Amino acid sequence: MAKVGKHMDVVPEIYDDGKEAKGVEKRVLIGPNDGAPTFIMRHFTVKDGGFSPYHSHPWEHEVYILKGKGFLRTNEDKKPFEAGDYVFVPPNEIHQFVNDSDETLEFICVIPKSGI
Repeated sequence: MAKVGKHMDVVPEIYDDGKEAKGVEKRVLIGPNDGAPTFIMRHFTVKDGGFSPYHSHPWEHEVYILKGKGFLRTNEDKKPFEAGDYVFVPPNEIHQFVNDSDETLEFICVIPKSGI
């Protein structure tokens, strides 16, 4: 069945231990609970000065930056991004999303269902 929803109606998972992650909220907008057979769509909010874990995994990330700016940290360098940009992170690449600005960063991240 088709579905329409508002991202703010989804209860977020909070990642904020100050070491591995800081100021991050993740909302699963579309996933297995909705009957989605292939992909999971997530909405992330990263507060100013916040960051996601520096990690890798065997699935890709496909990201669209909605608001704010920051950079993608990889084992090679820092790749800046801003609202309107897209980001592709290949499988098994070490990465971290960093908000180095004084405004909130928001992005959509799509992963395969195997990424849960």
